[in-house]
This record gives sequence, structure tokens and C-alpha cells, in this order.
Amino acid sequence: MLETLDAAAVRRWCASGLAALQQHQGEIDDLNVYPVPDGDTGTNLVLTLTSAQQALAMDLETLPEDGHTPHGHALRLMARGALLGARGNSGVILSQILRGFADALAAAPAVRGRQLAAALADAATAAYAAVAHPVEGTLLTVVAAAARAAEQADTDDLRAVTRAAAGGAARALARTPEQLPALARAGVVDAGGRGLCLLLDALVEVVTGESPARPAPAPPAVRPPATAVRETGSPAYAYEVQYLLDATDEAVARLRGELDGLGDSLVIVGDGGTWNVHVHVNDVGAAVEAGVVAGRPHRITVTRFADQVAPAAPLPTPLPDGRAAVVVATGAGIAELFAAEGATVVPANPSTGELLDAIRATGAARVVVLPNDPNTQSVASAAAREAHRLGVKVSVVPTRSPVQALAALAVRDPKRRFEDDVIAMAEAAGACRYAEVCHASREALTVAGPCRPGDVLALVEGEVHLIGADLLDTCTAMVDRMLGGGGELVTLLCGADAPAGLADRVREHVERSWPFVEVQAYEGGQPHYPLLVGVE
Repeated sequence: MLETLDAAAVRRWCASGLAALQQHQGEIDDLNVYPVPDGDTGTNLVLTLTSAQQALAMDLETLPEDGHTPHGHALRLMARGALLGARGNSGVILSQILRGFADALAAAPAVRGRQLAAALADAATAAYAAVAHPVEGTLLTVVAAAARAAEQADTDDLRAVTRAAAGGAARALARTPEQLPALARAGVVDAGGRGLCLLLDALVEVVTGESPARPAPAPPAVRPPATAVRETGSPAYAYEVQYLLDATDEAVARLRGELDGLGDSLVIVGDGGTWNVHVHVNDVGAAVEAGVVAGRPHRITVTRFADQVAPAAPLPTPLPDGRAAVVVATGAGIAELFAAEGATVVPANPSTGELLDAIRATGAARVVVLPNDPNTQSVASAAAREAHRLGVKVSVVPTRSPVQALAALAVRDPKRRFEDDVIAMAEAAGACRYAEVCHASREALTVAGPCRPGDVLALVEGEVHLIGADLLDTCTAMVDRMLGGGGELVTLLCGADAPAGLADRVREHVERSWPFVEVQAYEGGQPHYPLLVGVE
């Protein structure tokens, strides 16, 4: 049992919390307010905390010069790692919770009950500040309840306060369906809040040595190993290793020589003491160890090569006036459309660090980011803030679908002032109504009525509007409903699992029923959704 929270306890907390999230990853993914097959909150939380643990794997004995205590330094590393690895709304909010926690405790001589309660209050404040329009019944509500319960414990006993915080969070989680009708209809609690409860339970276990009662874990999802196409280099090397590295110029010069002897396709770029390291090797451990010797590596990724995935589109040459666009894409066809518009394409569900890397790789001083997903919007905003510190001006156009990004890129004009160009792109995106069609993954009660697994769902602007049995009939009915509100151009993006001829048959329907409407159809290749639709 601990009287105070020290650096070793922080490390154990991160490891225990990550293990709990991994154990319940599938369960949290399934806590989705809509019965669509793309719930990923559990996955995003696991990836975010994995990045935090990688940052914590560094030498905690070497303290920065700002006078932080060992536990404060550990918390700073954990928070910074979570920020760079944050994925989705839940990941970004979690990173801000950890940042508020770290900021409050960085210089505290000791962390006892009242200090922990104050840190949780700061964490809740940071979490709310990270969301433009906070909604109760979410992760925000759960962290606020944890902070209130910790404060009401009113004691320096660290064990009592951690138990109180975890208990307050659990009670708040149970009430989330009462606060969000969407949760009540789906019969679930908030997914992000469930993840935070697991983290607080892990903290209780670290501090008290007791394991709080937890539900039986869901069966772990079977996930294929990461694979990627070899873009350059010899097939003699089986792995791609990448990491961010904080190091001096002299240390990086030595690192270049060492990594060059281990493999090929070596690229090291960066400035201001932070470097991005890329190399193909067979000895992964030696490549990472060389980074540890040179400085502080973090956001380490290792990918095994296999020729199974189409290569990503090459980075475009930066525009002459120093502008660029970074777009998040799901599906090879969608990625090709964006690349043809001169945009840098980032695969779906990126972390903050991955988006930041893409922004920096453009070489442009002014960059617009199109996230194409509500969950990625907060990640894009976090990357924009990080880029600003590096002297890059980034504006995020809050696109929620690839069809909106296509509309925005179509009006981009480098002759306009950057600010005016961003406004024009945002107006074009906002004028494009979007919809998607998928098959229900489970039974649920939606705003359009009850659905069963296998039903066809048509979502317009994120809400279920139609439930059908036939894919084509539901697609055409959805397009008719959208065009009933007006429109001159329909864009169709066909998914990877769409039946042959789906887009052609929808196009024929529009041409018959709406003769003055133009239709553009493309092979998007996106998973889960046989058809994405945009109406302008």
C-alpha cells in the first residue's frame, strides 16, 4: 500500500491501465451508440495509452532542468506520449486528462490524498476545455464525478481518495444513459467513460494492492499482424522501425552512422531537437536501443513487411506559395481522389503524432487539414496546436465525410489569402450534405425505429433516417430523401464490400427521377459502408 504516488507507481499505473484497456478493448468497442460496425473507442484508448507507456519506457532517472520531481517527470512523459499517440475523441480527451493531472502534480513534493483530488479537478477542467461543445453523459461527466468524489473524501489518505474517485466514476458511468438518450436507446453506457473507470480501477490497484471487482472480460478480438508494402529498400530487411527522437545534432549524427550499418532506407528529419527516425532493419531491438543511446525515443512503431496492402500515395510537392492540404482517408480509391487533388493523404484513424508528421512533411508554412470524421476532428485540432508551436499555421476544416472534403478541395484557390481560402473551403464543405449506408451489426433502438443485425441502415448527417431490408432500395430512398431538400450534384463513393453495379444502379435511378441533377460516382474502397453519398 502506498502513502504517496511516486514515479515507480506512475509507471505501474500506466502498465496496469493499459493491460485493463487491452483486456476490455472489444467490450468498449461494442459500446457504440449506433449499431454500425465501426465502433473503435476501445481501440483508440488502447493506442493512446500504448503511446504513453512507450514514452514512460525512457530513463526516469534523468530529470529535465525545470525542477520537476521524479513523479512529476513521469507524469509529464505519460501525458506527452498520450498526446502524440491520441486517436479519436476519446484518446484526445484522455490525453488532456493526463496533461491536467501532470501539470497539477509536476512540482508537488509529495502526492497524497488532497493533492490527488486537486489534480483530478485540474484534469476534469482540462478535459472540458478540450471539447468545443461539452456534452454530459460522456467521458467528461465521468472524470468530473471522479474529481468531485475525491474532493468530498477530504483526506490526505491516498488510498481513501483513489477509492472514492473510482467509485464516483463508476456511479457516474452507470447514470450516463439517463443523460444521453442515444445511450439509453442503444442500451449501453458511455464507452470513453468505461475506459476511464478501468484506468481509475488500475490506480486503486496500484495504490492499495487490491483489485476492484470488474466484469468478466469480453473475448479478445482476433487482429491480423500489421503489414505494409515495402516502398523502398532491399527485401533483405523484414521490419520498418520509426520513432520520434529528442536528441542533439551531434547525437543524431552518430545515430545516422549506427543505423546505416543496421539496415537501409534510413531517413532522419527534424529540427528544434525533435527528429523523426525511419529505417528498415532485421534487428528491431538494436535500432530502438540506438535511439535510446542517442536521446529519448518515443512514439515507436514497428511494422512487418508483406506485399498485401496497396502502397500509399506519394507526398505531393508543396504548393509554390507554401500551402498544402492534409486529408484523412479510408479506402484506396478515396485516397487516390485526394492525392489527385494535390493533397497529402493520411490513413484513417491517425494519432496526433501521425497527423503532425504529415503536416511537417509537406514543408509548407500554411496547411489546411480535413479530418473527414467527427472522431478525428479533435485529433486534428491537437495536431494543429502542436504544429503552431513549430511555426506552422494550420487550419482545420471540420469535414465529417470524404464527400465534404472533395467539395472543399474543389474550391481551393492558392491565389486567395490563406484565411479566405479556408473560409471558402469550409463553406463548400458545409454546403455538402452527407450520408452513408451500412448493415446493422447488432440489435438496437434508433431514432428511425428498432433494427436487427443485418438490417440496412441509412444515416444522414450522422443520424439513422431509414431502416430497410434491401441495400439498393434503401440507397435510392436515401438519395431521394436528400434531394427532396434540393441539390444539383450527387457524389457516390462505392465501398470495398459493395455489390457490383450498386453505384451504376443508384446513378440510373437519379437520372430517371431527378433529370436535372448531375451524378459523379467513384470506387472509394472504404470498409463497413457500401455507399457514401454527398449532395451539393
